[in-house]
Amino acid sequence: MSRPAPARQWQRLTPVQRIVRSMLAIIGVTALVWSFKTIEIIPEFLYDAPEQAADLFVRMWPFDWAFYPKAVHAALIETFHIATLGTLLALVLAMPLAFLSARNITRSPVLNWLAQVLFVSSRSVNSLIWALLFVAIFGPGALAGVMSIAFRSIGFIGKLFGEALEEAQKGPVDALVATGAPHAVVLAKGIWPQVEPSFWSVALLRWDINIRESAVLGLVGAGGIGVALDNALSNLYWDQVGLIMAVIFVVVIIVEMITTGIRARLI
Repeated sequence: MSRPAPARQWQRLTPVQRIVRSMLAIIGVTALVWSFKTIEIIPEFLYDAPEQAADLFVRMWPFDWAFYPKAVHAALIETFHIATLGTLLALVLAMPLAFLSARNITRSPVLNWLAQVLFVSSRSVNSLIWALLFVAIFGPGALAGVMSIAFRSIGFIGKLFGEALEEAQKGPVDALVATGAPHAVVLAKGIWPQVEPSFWSVALLRWDINIRESAVLGLVGAGGIGVALDNALSNLYWDQVGLIMAVIFVVVIIVEMITTGIRARLI
C-alpha cells in the first residue's frame, strides 16, 4: 500500500524572493545609516528645535497688517502675473512638442524621441535653478520669473497632453481620413474634441502649481512675493514674514479650490 503524498505547504514568497527582499532591506538600512552619518546631524540642535520653532512663531504674531498695502499686495499681483504669463508661454511652446511626441500623430521615432528628451530636460531642472539661470541672463525681475516658470512647465504640460493625444480614439480620425479630409481638419475635428477636456485640465493644474512655485522665485531675485519675503527675512522682521506666509497660504488654498472646481466640471 502506497504512502499518501505529504500535504503541500503554501508559502507567500519563494526562496529567491525572500533572499531578494532581505538583500533590499539590508541595502536600505545601510543607505539610511550612511545618509545619517554623511549629513552629520548635531543632536544638540535637535534638542532645542521645538523651543526655537515656538519662539519663531511667537515673533511672527501679531502680523504687521500695515505692511500689506506697502509691499505685499503689489508683489502678490506680480506673482499672479508671473504664474499666468509663464503658464501661457509654456502652453504655446509645449503644444507643438506634444504633437511631436504623440506616436499616433507623428510617425517619426526620431521626432518622438526628441520631444521626450526636451520634456525630460524641462522637468529635471527645478524652478529655482531655472530662475537662477534667467536672472543671470535677463537680470533680477519678473521676466526671469516668467521664463523660469515657462521652461519648467513645458515638460509637465507636453508630457501629459502628449499622452492624452495618444489615447484618442481612432474611429473619428479614420472616418475623417476616409472622407478625404485634410490633416488640419482631422486634427481640429477628429482629435481635438477628444483631448480638449484633458488640455484644459492640465493647463489649470499647471497654473495652480505655478502659483505656488512663483511665490518663492523672488528668493533668488526672480520677482513676485518672494522678494518681499526675502527682504523681511533678511531684516528679521518676523511679523512681516508671518503676514507674507499667511497670505501665500490663503491664496494657495483659494486657487486650489477654484481650479479643482473648474477641473471637476471639465472632466
